[in-house]
Amino acid sequence: IKISEEFGVSRTPVREALKQLELEGLILMIPNKGARVLSISTEDIKDIYEIRSLIEGMAAKLAAEKITDEELKKMEETLDLEEFFIMKNNVQGTTGEDSSFHQIMYSSCHSRYLEHILTDFHRYCQMARSKSLASKERSPKSLAEHRAIFEALKAHDGERAAECATRHVINSKENLLKYLE
Repeated sequence: IKISEEFGVSRTPVREALKQLELEGLILMIPNKGARVLSISTEDIKDIYEIRSLIEGMAAKLAAEKITDEELKKMEETLDLEEFFIMKNNVQGTTGEDSSFHQIMYSSCHSRYLEHILTDFHRYCQMARSKSLASKERSPKSLAEHRAIFEALKAHDGERAAECATRHVINSKENLLKYLE
């Protein structure tokens, strides 16, 4: 009721939005009490990154086969912007371009289901990722890993793209877990 009053909308769209958030595992609906936002634990992050490393490797392999010249151009521009933001110590810009890089790779698979799954996993860890990318050591390494993925995609080398993407997610997980300890 509070949310619908605050935003000046009826209860139905609020109820539907809350149901969707519950389906996505972001909130817990408690009967007669309302909704509670679920936090992501270190174990959840380990689990998400473990799954993501496998799926993202597969996505990179598919993308290497299907990526277009236009998608490669967009990806290269994103990498240049990511480098610019790293040099300017702009964490928000770096995180945004990091997400854009992954989103372009996901969409380059031309599989809406795979893109949806990876986008969700990427989003679940967004807050923790931005703090991890604030690390002066991780950002340049992440960019170098992105460039290696890009070069493999550009060469349409699916095996190398999968290997680079898997290694990138594992390195990201290890850095993130160090940050969380």
